[in-house]
Amino acid sequence: MNTPVENFHHALQFKYDLCIGCSHCTGVCPTGAIHVDKGRPILDPNRCIDCGRCFLICPVNAIYIEQDDFQTIYNYKCPVLLVPSLFSAQFHERINQRAILSAIYNLGFKYIFEVEKSVEVIKQIITKNVTENHGKQPIISTFCPAIVRLIQVKFPSLINNLFLIKPPLDLTALYIKKSLTEKGYSEQDIGIFYVAPCAAKIAAIKSPVGEEMSPITGVINMNYFYNKVLRVIKQGEYKLSNQEDDFHRLPKNSLLWALTGGEISLLEQGRNLAVDEVHNVSDFLEKLENEELEGIDFLELRACDESCAGGILCAANRFLIAERQRNRAKNCSNAVSHKDNELLDYVDYLTQNMQVRGEIQPRSIDKLDDNMAIAMRKMKQAFELNAELPQVDCRICGYQTCKALADAIVRGDADLKQCIFIQRMLEQTDKLTTAEALKIMKSIWGEKKVDINLTRHLNLE
Repeated sequence: MNTPVENFHHALQFKYDLCIGCSHCTGVCPTGAIHVDKGRPILDPNRCIDCGRCFLICPVNAIYIEQDDFQTIYNYKCPVLLVPSLFSAQFHERINQRAILSAIYNLGFKYIFEVEKSVEVIKQIITKNVTENHGKQPIISTFCPAIVRLIQVKFPSLINNLFLIKPPLDLTALYIKKSLTEKGYSEQDIGIFYVAPCAAKIAAIKSPVGEEMSPITGVINMNYFYNKVLRVIKQGEYKLSNQEDDFHRLPKNSLLWALTGGEISLLEQGRNLAVDEVHNVSDFLEKLENEELEGIDFLELRACDESCAGGILCAANRFLIAERQRNRAKNCSNAVSHKDNELLDYVDYLTQNMQVRGEIQPRSIDKLDDNMAIAMRKMKQAFELNAELPQVDCRICGYQTCKALADAIVRGDADLKQCIFIQRMLEQTDKLTTAEALKIMKSIWGEKKVDINLTRHLNLE
């Protein structure tokens, strides 16, 4: 069972025995959460937002994503699967929805629900708030947990812009628990397992921002689950289900929700923008924070390219997933009745429990000291140090940028001599020997890597 947590949970983990110390992960991180020490990537847990850019770029698969043991579903009398609607879009068009649904039931789940069943409820709340907020500061969606953490970490001044309602995942889970307990199941017998398309959603379930714990019991890696379902389908050893196929019930807007533009497509008034891919979002938020942008009512921000279709745990190409999802939506209407979606009978209950109860706190990555006077002094020192650095952001020092190195020096975590350009200057003025410079490089990149490169250099000469 989930327990309350105080710190960020991180689904991304390193396999140090596979790591080759290439530093690709250091360069791609949008919050500078990784630096290199002794040839190994070191993660700053306060900065990491679990966006997964490091996972995607690692050339040797030295980064993996933690998930719950699939076998735990059998610990519950009533195991329920909560799956994003785009899960079925992972499969080739020749595999129909009924086969996918039947294979999932064959794996042992008693009920299957698509996450977006609660979008109809959320749509009403978003529309109401955007209308009331028109002309004021933009409302920022909290659908993508990586973006919520990005704002906490890198743009704390924008926290008050976050729209503090629970995402469809949580609301649908609340509906499942409520409806099943009304059918006679005890809460202890109900296990709700979510098929996650990304690491950020796993992290959000394990340590939800603004809440003590998630209503989700366990998390399943989407790529893992896709292969498990596909194996069942290929083997053909399953019984076709006669149960109502919830995969056919969602209206068009709900099916498009997880794709780029899915949220703003629900809004008929105001200036509403959708931005995807975490670096694009970061650049956009920087402009917003600097007050370079005006007149925006609602922002749909997603960390992945093509939004959830580009989740790092998706099994298929993101553009094909998005195309299949849109094709499915073409055959659906926007009209939805209580008969098509029984969750609508619980609108009052969900509305009462929709708000995020806790306060979302900033997690500033630039905090240098708790004492304001000392922090200001250190900030000035870091600024001066950064001005002395070459501003080439070569990462040879082990940090992502010259600014990151300067901040680390002020915090006492690094030394100015780690900069290769400073080393050369000191060597030329006989203030640093070649042996000392080599020792510094070994402390950053590890003895093995430095010795191998040194040997190659000597052989070339």
